[in-house]
Amino acid sequence: MEKFKLQSKEFIELNNLLKVMGLCESGGAAKAFIAEGRVNVNGYLELRKRYKVRKGDIVEFQGHKIIVE
Repeated sequence: MEKFKLQSKEFIELNNLLKVMGLCESGGAAKAFIAEGRVNVNGYLELRKRYKVRKGDIVEFQGHKIIVE
């Protein structure tokens, strides 16, 4: 389980989170994975590339689980 701290931000877009965490080589690759239905947020399939991930959300992608703090 990995953690991501928002610090002073209210949210981070889902595609940016995958890129920042090093799970995708680029934002374009992250968008493609999301569009293919390979990402879950809080246990539900998420197809919105720019979904606003906020504190308390749990993102799952390719065996990685990220908790946003």
